[in-house]
Amino acid sequence: MKRILVPTDFSEHAEDALKVASQIAKKNNSEIIILHMLELPSQMNDAILGGTSIPETMLFMKKANEMLDQISSRPYLEGIQITEIVKIDKPIHGITQIGKEYEIDLIIMGSHGSSGIEELLIGSNTEKVVRNSEIPVLVIKKNDTNFRASDIVFASDFSSETKIPFEKFLKFTKVFDSKIHLVTICTPNSFKPTHEVQQTIDTFVTEFNLTNYTAQIYNDTNIEKGIINFSNSINADIIGMCTHGRTGFAHFFNGSISEGLVNHAIRPVLTFKI
Repeated sequence: MKRILVPTDFSEHAEDALKVASQIAKKNNSEIIILHMLELPSQMNDAILGGTSIPETMLFMKKANEMLDQISSRPYLEGIQITEIVKIDKPIHGITQIGKEYEIDLIIMGSHGSSGIEELLIGSNTEKVVRNSEIPVLVIKKNDTNFRASDIVFASDFSSETKIPFEKFLKFTKVFDSKIHLVTICTPNSFKPTHEVQQTIDTFVTEFNLTNYTAQIYNDTNIEKGIINFSNSINADIIGMCTHGRTGFAHFFNGSISEGLVNHAIRPVLTFKI
């Protein structure tokens, strides 16, 4: 894990993500790229693209760089290679572009979650990154000065399309020598016989050299609740899963389990796009 990207809006939640990133970086000798997206009013963007210098824009840029300098001098980042970037763009587009340009291995973001009308109509930037990012995203929900990844849940239907994301998941678990807890959630609307689900999991596992793992079937009223309740039952450190990255009407009507977890789970959520 060479490079970790931490987008920041200078909030407390973003700093929580940076603190976790620092712990992972020290463990892997990784570089941290701290990115602030400066989303300006459209008229300012038009002027910038036209080559016009705007005093207000220069002021915003200067202030953002000063704040990044302050963040980079935090004691918990001592000894870590830090790159600071201020980029004028919409958050999701800028994060995606920087991710590709710097060959980022992991994006770490903070989230306070959302609910009700806010969740339905607005959605957070973190949620949008989870939905669209080709790079694994680790979402941090609280300040954690002793980040652990000893027990990690991987919730899945273990279909063939999850094999490539699972390989990325294994790279993360090897960093922490984690115990993996494979789980399929069965609900009244997606019921399958136990022997059928078990066979699917067993077939999936044979393609990977797994040693330190468990495989379980958990019943609940819906998949999101099942993942959360199972994770609570084993006191997991992280919840990992794949996301299809739905957008538009498909996203609106079908929803997304991974985005629901980002909003509702109290544990860190690690997502991999299929």
